Amino acid sequence: MEKHRLSHLKKLEAESIHIMREVVGEFDNPAMLYSIGKDSSVMLHLALKAFYPSKPPFPLLHVDTTWKFKEMISFRDTRIKELGLELLVHVNQEGVRQGVGPFSHGSKIHTDIMKTEGLKQALNQYKFDAVFGGARRDEEKSRAKERIFSFRDAFHRWDPKNQRPELWNLYNARVNQGESMRIFPLSNWTELDIWQYIFLENIPIVPLYFAKKRPIIERDGMKIMVDDDRVPLREGELVRYESVRFRTLGCYPLTGAVSSTADTLPDIIQEMLLTKTSERQGRLIDADQSGSMEKKKQEGYF
Repeated sequence: MEKHRLSHLKKLEAESIHIMREVVGEFDNPAMLYSIGKDSSVMLHLALKAFYPSKPPFPLLHVDTTWKFKEMISFRDTRIKELGLELLVHVNQEGVRQGVGPFSHGSKIHTDIMKTEGLKQALNQYKFDAVFGGARRDEEKSRAKERIFSFRDAFHRWDPKNQRPELWNLYNARVNQGESMRIFPLSNWTELDIWQYIFLENIPIVPLYFAKKRPIIERDGMKIMVDDDRVPLREGELVRYESVRFRTLGCYPLTGAVSSTADTLPDIIQEMLLTKTSERQGRLIDADQSGSMEKKKQEGYF
């Protein structure tokens, strides 16, 4: 008799779906952070599967820094309308009033105010007790320390030295009033897993992931796409067109493109099989201070 065996990706899918159902069963007011990137797209696809034929029993939350790529916002609005889901968009209006931006204030201040403080404002406003995020352990070393159910205190702070054990996939969902949990259902996935799953499940993603000739400038060792007229050119800088794509997406002034001709999913997967660099090498916020990501997470960053 032929034994039924799950493939590697089916095992990951089953684990993620189990985590999502566990959260809905254990928490009163969960939400899913939707950053519009490839991991968010996979996480949303898994949520649709987990609760089918009903829609996911929680809203999506997007913390908009006002500096995302135009194609990301267009994709977000189209996708949410197609699926008929509830989307909450939060902007730190105090940061907008102060004119905070990545060019005028630098990556650290911009990220602290528009992303971290914006996220904490939204969590306080809606009183979510659990929030899904698409982070994976293979992305960056501080993310490798995170539990799947990652505890946050009443001030949304993370203590990497005081985490709860997770033995045999047993998750501790207990929180007191005001405390919350960050949930990472994609923790055990790799970047290559994500791309293979997107290909096999035909999941829609932002076109910026596919190579195309785009307007860029070279700055501080990064290829920055000129996405709108807010880019102040430095002396000697010239905008040129080059075939590039993005391995990760965020605020466009802080996200470096990579030279590539991979304009299909099989080409991207082939590129992933050969690459020896981290996908987050092009994210300026990961390196704008010593121990950058871990410090940001301790202060409330996702």
